Amino acid sequence: MKLRPILSLAVLLAVATAGLAADAPARDTKRGDQMLADYFRTETAAVANSSLAEIKTLEDWTSRRETYRKQLQEMLGLSPMPERTPLQAHTTGKVDSADFTVEKVEFQSRPGLYVTGNLYIPKGLTKPAPAVLYVCGHGNVKENGVSYGAKTFYQHWGSWLASNGYVAFLIDTLQLGEIEGLHHGTYRENMWWWNSRGYTPAGVEAWNGMRALDYLQSRKEVDKERLGVTGRSGGGAYSWWIAALDERVKAAIPTAGITDLENHIVDGVIEGHCDCMFPVNTYRWDFPQVAAMVAPRALLIANSDKDPIFPLEGVMRLHSKVRNIYRLYNAGDKLGITITEGAHKDTQELQVPTLHWLNRYLKGEDPAIENVATKMFKPEQLKVFTTLPTDEKNTKIYETFVPAAEEAPMPLTQARWNGLRDRWLADLREKSFRGWPLEAGALDVKKAYSAQKQGVQLTAYDFNSQSQVPLRLYVVSRIGSEKPEALTLSVLDDEAWMKWLSGLRTGFEEELKRDAGDLPAADDQTFLERQNILRSSNVAFAYLAPRGVGPTAWNQDAKKQTQIRRRFALLGQTVDGMRVWDTRRAIQALRGLKGYAAVPVSLVGQRDMAGVALYAALFEPNITAVDLYQLPHSHMEGPEFLNVLKVLDLPQTLAIAAERTEVRVYQKERTGWEYPAEIAFKLGWKGQQFQIKSLQTPPL
Repeated sequence: MKLRPILSLAVLLAVATAGLAADAPARDTKRGDQMLADYFRTETAAVANSSLAEIKTLEDWTSRRETYRKQLQEMLGLSPMPERTPLQAHTTGKVDSADFTVEKVEFQSRPGLYVTGNLYIPKGLTKPAPAVLYVCGHGNVKENGVSYGAKTFYQHWGSWLASNGYVAFLIDTLQLGEIEGLHHGTYRENMWWWNSRGYTPAGVEAWNGMRALDYLQSRKEVDKERLGVTGRSGGGAYSWWIAALDERVKAAIPTAGITDLENHIVDGVIEGHCDCMFPVNTYRWDFPQVAAMVAPRALLIANSDKDPIFPLEGVMRLHSKVRNIYRLYNAGDKLGITITEGAHKDTQELQVPTLHWLNRYLKGEDPAIENVATKMFKPEQLKVFTTLPTDEKNTKIYETFVPAAEEAPMPLTQARWNGLRDRWLADLREKSFRGWPLEAGALDVKKAYSAQKQGVQLTAYDFNSQSQVPLRLYVVSRIGSEKPEALTLSVLDDEAWMKWLSGLRTGFEEELKRDAGDLPAADDQTFLERQNILRSSNVAFAYLAPRGVGPTAWNQDAKKQTQIRRRFALLGQTVDGMRVWDTRRAIQALRGLKGYAAVPVSLVGQRDMAGVALYAALFEPNITAVDLYQLPHSHMEGPEFLNVLKVLDLPQTLAIAAERTEVRVYQKERTGWEYPAEIAFKLGWKGQQFQIKSLQTPPL
């Protein structure tokens, strides 16, 4: 067999992962599932224990409160806060009743982002009245393809509040409005770039609610100093965002709209919630921290005792932590909790305490409640638009709501590049990889086994990426080689793992079965080529299946995979981001092996794992080369890291890596990476620091 130059062969051998074998066996995921459960339990406890832990005095709280507010704004995609553009509000019609009038209102919270709502105004007002913003939950009212908005589902609240002397403004949600937007980008649509962009529809709901308060304050019927907010389920969650961010809210009653991370992640109630219920948890908050932002204003937490998606235990844990903040203000009387019997329903038993709370803190009175909330109108009576506006941006607001990073400048000097690069790296650590451990912990590298077959040695090492994430690292070398001249680490995805098993099965079937169970068909040709390379050169190849791949694969059901990824995001992490950490730890483990400390290390990855390998090279020193096969052209495609698109995109990442190591991108088309190529040329970086090569099909 004629061998090509050794470096090229080494790279190609390391990515012998062109496709998933058609007869790939089913995988046993028990180990991965248990590892994941332990990990989520440990990480959740760490976040929960740190949340508000530094607050001992009122000064502790007040000195941090503004920082927390800015963090919450950022996590909702409201940093910088959007401009308060003219609302361009219009009343398109009215509906009359004996006690109140209903105005059908639309306004634009920002140009093209329409909010539809119904404004209930009591009759006979002699002076401005207190007003309540009611943010609707997920009550879908749709007939013959026409959406009437969640405001028609919750209309009984408007009638009831108005009949008790309040101006009430019921606004539709983004998804369940007359113009139907989207709440389920990651939940249902595989739009994982939402996390990379730092977008959540929770931010749109918060912004629409804050602009609705602007609208209420513009009305002559409203006492601008007496504003309240309430809602249930999704509306309960939006009540939290609005009250936490907007000091104009003097009384808040979020109903069945919040619980803690333990319920969401460990107990799994996140699976019952769409994306609008969560911020992008960059700063790793537990939900009591959101609730505490309302202090010392009047806050009533309302829930039922058998609510499956807002379990009682989590609500009570949250209340206990928030109570500590209210006590610092000596405002314990302004924090209340009401728990009624029942499931996740809008019951009269939950409604009455809400009105009592509003009466007490917006009216300064607390009379007996003599009437009940009932629906009075047909949905079509409350519809705002006869024809939907053609300039609406609701349906695709996720594309523009959170600003992406500005177009990367082309620095003309090394000094300017240094400043740009350093800012990007700092922002990545702060915004995208904040979920990495603050303390790395012991690697605890141990040899699992070593086997020799036909001139090839396979050695498996176990190491700890994190305390609850034990991983296995494989090294393939020539028998008797104690100090290789070069080492290539391949980061494997599912397809690559199966191809790797095929290529080694010929010599190590017994050993691999212990790790992988049933094996794919053997690829004898790849094993033969591996033998020949190792016989002719003193190199070694290492292989890492990061968490969720290979030996630690977890539940393969598509819906479960989605919910696993959502759990990571709610912890302020992503699966891909933590796989970068796994890769860094694998590099550290390899350098700790006898004879490997000074061996040049190169990295290889395919598809999204090419991005994982690339980012590992940014944060680990002395990587000699990075070979990237089928790297996505943008984080819009993958891999997924929190907020990364607010910092940079993959062309800029390649430029950062190319300054310090050789970077080679293998793809079908030799275009798409002009930015790193031009920087390398203009700044005169040595040699062939950045190269685009034709994709070799198939790789070894």
